[in-house]
Formats: sequence, structure tokens, C-alpha cells
Amino acid sequence: MIRDPFALVEGDDGRRRPQWADSTAMMREYFDNEWGQEVRDEAGVFERLMLETFQSGLSWATILRRRDGFREVFEGFDIDTLADWSDDAVERALTDERIIRNRRKVEATRTNARAAVELRNTFPDGVAGLLWEFAEPSRKAKPLEKAKRLEIPVTTERSTALAKELKARGFTMVGPVNVCAAMCAIGAIPVLTYAT
Repeated sequence: MIRDPFALVEGDDGRRRPQWADSTAMMREYFDNEWGQEVRDEAGVFERLMLETFQSGLSWATILRRRDGFREVFEGFDIDTLADWSDDAVERALTDERIIRNRRKVEATRTNARAAVELRNTFPDGVAGLLWEFAEPSRKAKPLEKAKRLEIPVTTERSTALAKELKARGFTMVGPVNVCAAMCAIGAIPVLTYAT
């Protein structure tokens, strides 16, 4: 059982990671090679935002285990394709056991794809362009070897402002917490500050 998911531990390979990222090989791979690294393409940003929406109320490991299924069912998170989804396509997705079959979240994916298409009228990079407008400046970090705990925000002023802006532009199920998680995951909120 993980008592403090943000406490840094040394894994079998000698690398230090927060406990949540050292729980399985899949989580180690995700933390080491993807989490916190910049993602700026529209489909990549949209995918992470939607996966964080599906994660709400669940563990990230649950989502990560099903990620390939999510990518197949949601057609590579291609925004134009998802924006054109019919009600029948939504119903088909809701029968697919490879994803989290939550009607509100599946419908939010289509709704948000439609809103993302509209965003292109203002932001040439669509949802990626808007999200990166709210990115936080980098922070000075201590090396992992000299730290005991990783500081990861649950929300920030910028993630709260971005969630509000997304909702104003037609997005749904995008609250400050899951927006902050997506921003951390794609490097828009640097989480490189470590407590001693």
C-alpha cells in the first residue's frame, strides 16, 4: 500500500521515483519516458486531456492499462473524426470493454472534440495552442537524489483559469483538477520542485 504517493523511493533499478510511479513496470515506464515531457501537438494534448477526464474517480494505472483500447475506440483521438461521431458511434463505444464505459465521459469526448474544432478559429494549434497559453514558467529544481518528496500540485491558478476558459468555449467535464493533471503530464506545469 502506498502511504505517500509523492514520497521518493529508490527502485530496483537504482532510479528514484515517487511511490506512485514505482508501483509497476508500466508505471515506471510511463514516469521515466513520458510523464512531464512536453506534448504540443493537437491530438496528443486532446488525448491527455480526455484520458484525465476518464481517470476522474479512478487510478491512473487503470487508465494506462486501457490506453491502447482508448486509442482504438476513440480513433487515435483524431479531433475531426470524433467531432463527426454519430449517436450510434457513441453507443458502440459504450459497449466496448476496452475503455471506461461511462456515458457522460464518452459523450464529453465527442462534445470536446467539437469544441476543439471551433477553437481552431482562434488558435491555429487548436486545443494545444489554448492550453499552452496557460503554461506555467519553469521552476528551479533540486536533483531527485537530494530530495525526499516530489511536489505535484492538485490545482494552480492557471489550471483553474484554463478549466474556466475551456468551459466557456464549450468543453465539458474539464475541472481544475483534471486539467491540472493533464498540464502536469504534458509539461505545461513543471513539477520539478522537490521538497527535502
